[in-house]
Amino acid sequence: MSPRKAAALRDGEGNRSLREHLIAAAERLMARRGTAGLTVRDIAREAQVADGVLYNHFAGKEELLALALHAHVQTVERELGELPNRAGSSTVEDNLRVYITRGLALHAAILPSFAGLLAQPEVLIRFANLPNPMAGGQGLREELATYLRAERDLGRLAPDAGTEAAATMIIGACHELVLPHLLRGGAATALEIPPGFVDDLLTTVLNGIGPARTP
Repeated sequence: MSPRKAAALRDGEGNRSLREHLIAAAERLMARRGTAGLTVRDIAREAQVADGVLYNHFAGKEELLALALHAHVQTVERELGELPNRAGSSTVEDNLRVYITRGLALHAAILPSFAGLLAQPEVLIRFANLPNPMAGGQGLREELATYLRAERDLGRLAPDAGTEAAATMIIGACHELVLPHLLRGGAATALEIPPGFVDDLLTTVLNGIGPARTP
C-alpha cells in the first residue's frame, strides 16, 4: 500500500511527490532556522506527516538533509539572479566586482547551513557526492575561471594569466570573510564587509603584489 498523502499534497500540491514535498519542507526549515539541531520530528511537523513517513522515502535523516541542503543552495543562487555572459563587455574590473559581490552574498546565505552540520559529517559526505548545485553544475570557482579564460582569449588579460589561481583566490576570499565569522558564533545577517575589501582584492588579483616594473 502506498503511503498516505500529506495534507499539504492533498491541498493543492498533487503534482509534487511526497519525497519532493519532504525535501521542500526540510529546505524551508534550513532557510528559516538553520540546520543545527534540526530533527526528523521538526521536518515531519513542517511537512504535516507522521515521523516515520520520512523513512519510507529516504535511507535516513542524513540523506534527506543532504538533498535539502543541495536544494537550499540552488534556491539561494537562483534568488540572487544569474550572471550574464560578461566576457568582452564592460571592463574586467567591473565584471569581477559583480562576481565578488555576488559571491560574498551567496556565501553569507549558504554557509550557516553548512556550519550547522559540522557535527554531522555523514550529511556533508552525502552532499559532496551529489552534483555541484551551483553555476549549472560546474561550481563557482570553475564558473569564474571560465569567464577569466574567455577574457584572456579576448586579449583583455595577460596571455600567461593564471585564471584558475585567480578564481581560487577570489572564491577563497569569500570563504575567509564569511566562514570564520560563523564559526565564532556570529550571525550571517551581522556580517559586514570591511571597508576596501573588494577594492583591495581586485587590485591584488589584477595587479599582483610584486614591485612596480621599471619602464
